[in-house]
Amino acid sequence: MTNSSSSGQIDFNLWVYRLIAYVIDSIITGVVASIIYYAILLPSLTPKYYNVFIGNYYGSAPIWAFWLLYPLILGIIQIIYFVILEVYWGATLGKRILGMQVQLTKGGKVTIDKSFIRNISKILWPLVIIDWLIAILTPGPDKRQKFTDRIAGTTVVQIKQVFQLNALTTPSTPPTPPPPPPPT
Repeated sequence: MTNSSSSGQIDFNLWVYRLIAYVIDSIITGVVASIIYYAILLPSLTPKYYNVFIGNYYGSAPIWAFWLLYPLILGIIQIIYFVILEVYWGATLGKRILGMQVQLTKGGKVTIDKSFIRNISKILWPLVIIDWLIAILTPGPDKRQKFTDRIAGTTVVQIKQVFQLNALTTPSTPPTPPPPPPPT
């Protein structure tokens, strides 16, 4: 694999790997966030009842609270998940599966404050898209860094090649011919 930090072009394979890893991690955090969301949501779905002492209806949260609650829970869970796993394990589960690791740009293990800075954009999904777009459209000296990686002084490196993305479109060896027919 080429070192994208020294070449003039962005290594789009690494960015595709990062996207796949992010999808894997989002599924994991999405399940946890859904469980927490519905644990909070179900008690508020009880029928309304009238409190005679106060003279008001209780038992149901306003509808806007449900629309804002899940993204908030998901963002908090994602930040906690990414920071803890990157600091103590070097990578999230998705990055581990795809053979990637988060490091400081000077080498070494990422610290909790650096990991928090690089993952702050995960609080809301539009910020993640903006973070990645800025990184791809305005690459810095290290082409592997997203925008918040540049601020934190971190980068994602490929530590092992899991599979090659273009292996399906360009075969490395020609196909073997079929065996000859049996003699008659």
